[in-house]
Amino acid sequence: MPEAEKSRFLSLFRERKPVMAMLHLKGSDPDDVFERMKRELDIYVREGVDAVIVEDYFGTYGDMRRALAYIQETKPDIVYGVNCLNIDAMGFELAMEFDAAFVQLDSVVGHVKPRDEEALAAFLELYRSRYTGCVLGGVRFKYQPVLSERSLEEDLAIARGRCDAVAVTQDATGQETSLDKIRAFRAGLGDFPLIVAAGVTPENLRESFKIADGAVVGSYLKDTHRDDGELSAAHVREFMDAVRRVREECA
Repeated sequence: MPEAEKSRFLSLFRERKPVMAMLHLKGSDPDDVFERMKRELDIYVREGVDAVIVEDYFGTYGDMRRALAYIQETKPDIVYGVNCLNIDAMGFELAMEFDAAFVQLDSVVGHVKPRDEEALAAFLELYRSRYTGCVLGGVRFKYQPVLSERSLEEDLAIARGRCDAVAVTQDATGQETSLDKIRAFRAGLGDFPLIVAAGVTPENLRESFKIADGAVVGSYLKDTHRDDGELSAAHVREFMDAVRRVREECA
């Protein structure tokens, strides 16, 4: 989209088609988690990812606090977000305390019973009134129940009012998000920012980025291409080289 029309969320990033890389907080104890996180962060910064997301995928709330404090103090120029899995309120609280640019929420609509949608809307309105950053919100997201009685198009219309960008995945971590699903989300969202949040690889990046506005990447960057692997600097470099080629093509 033209620069003048760039969305609030996409304006967080220097580059088009931003890549947000996961800090999963893996480790055998809190000190191991912290040291591993620092090494992974250094790799991400060196290889030019556009943002990192601190997530308690393997770690704890305490690990998140320690990681965010370190990033805030030592890497003030990097864009960083936070996803406190299952406890969305604490994701907002952490983002406010540590000046994170955005919060990722695995679902912002359709994952609660219809009777609870009003409470969910009130919760998001409350925290968005307190938090000045952005929200990256999932719809029909991996591992989230789909309890909505509305169509996808109707839920996407609601999501536009609850977040600053929508995240789309297939059914599992590391599973490629189908082009059909990405296209369906784009059709429902129009020019609203759409982020592919699982299964993006150098091989499918070009086709995904023809439709979507960016990606969240975790598993592919590990040495095994699985979420429980070790972060591989070579895989991060390979991925970002592919991203730069696609950006040049889209320029």
